[in-house]
Amino acid sequence: MKSNMGTTDKVIRTSLAVFIAVLYYTDVIAGTLGIVLLVLAGIFVLTSFVSFCPLYAPFGIKSCKTSSSK
Repeated sequence: MKSNMGTTDKVIRTSLAVFIAVLYYTDVIAGTLGIVLLVLAGIFVLTSFVSFCPLYAPFGIKSCKTSSSK
């Protein structure tokens, strides 16, 4: 499992996850939508920690810098 997420991508995902969590715990979002968004936030945090997004792999997307070897 090679890294396919850059620093900016990880910061955006983590910030979005924190924002969703704050909205959920302040009861701005609730019910089924709140739970679904909270699960999505958990997935964002998990993928940020492992630096790998499974949805990027089939499309060949990489937001990390690649090292060019000669």
